[in-house]
Amino acid sequence: MNRVLFMLLVGMSFSCTTSKAAIQTTQETPIAENITAEKDTDSPDIVVIEEKAADTIIPEEIKEEKSEDVIPITDSIPKTTKEKQEPIKAVTENTSFDHKPWNILLGKYISKDGMVNYKGFKQNGKAFRAYLTSLSNNPPKQSWSKNEKLAYWLNVYNAFTVKLIIDNYPLASIKDIKDPWDLRFFRIGKKWYTLNDVEHRMLRKMGDPRIHFGINCASYSCPALSNKAFTAQNVNQELERLTIAFINDTSRNQISKDKIEISKIFSWFAKDFKKEGTIIDFLNKYSKVTISNTAKKSFLKYDWALNE
Repeated sequence: MNRVLFMLLVGMSFSCTTSKAAIQTTQETPIAENITAEKDTDSPDIVVIEEKAADTIIPEEIKEEKSEDVIPITDSIPKTTKEKQEPIKAVTENTSFDHKPWNILLGKYISKDGMVNYKGFKQNGKAFRAYLTSLSNNPPKQSWSKNEKLAYWLNVYNAFTVKLIIDNYPLASIKDIKDPWDLRFFRIGKKWYTLNDVEHRMLRKMGDPRIHFGINCASYSCPALSNKAFTAQNVNQELERLTIAFINDTSRNQISKDKIEISKIFSWFAKDFKKEGTIIDFLNKYSKVTISNTAKKSFLKYDWALNE
């Protein structure tokens, strides 16, 4: 009896223990699942942590991949590209322009009195075109001095005026060409220019009235085309020489103490010559004859015949 009762009590105790364990197991599992699901769906922090954990697992591999992406971009520039960039840099650093080719052409085809051998320019077209191309491809830089810019634009005006004539040669006058000073026929850098652009927007804005005696409009009454190219070193000296020569040239100006018959240049651009006084004040700086302030003034007829 006692043995039977003992066995019965042991069986009941085992059954209770198993049931309690089963209940604990069934209760803990759903809770764990609910926590995981809640964190996966609502907690962005977990996502960040998991991404960081992924990074920390293979940091060296990630660094290697990034370095492989960056290094080739810098080093993969073709040698030919690098070679092309070097001369561009050299041109950028160079603040002077070589006008020697133009000086040689002027020496060959311009007489001492400024008459132009347009046929000669036409025959030596290769050298002339090469100089024009160099002007087009090398516009003035900000680092250039005022004299460098002044010399450059004076040469541009004269050289492209010669081009305009030989492109339309033979002709009796530049005025035989329709709107010759408003033709947009040449390029400087990326912009296309007219002769008026160069004269009025570039040269006149430099504030030196002597530029009117440095540029030539391919006509007999114009100031003579110099047989020397302008450079930064000689531009002031040349403009001074050309101004004196033009004002004292009796075929272009007739000056006496009490009466002056002068070029229409002094009428067309009167504003430029009156910056420091009257036109007579300007003339007296260069004239061999001292002009009276009360001198009678008139303007000569302008001869547009081709200067050849």
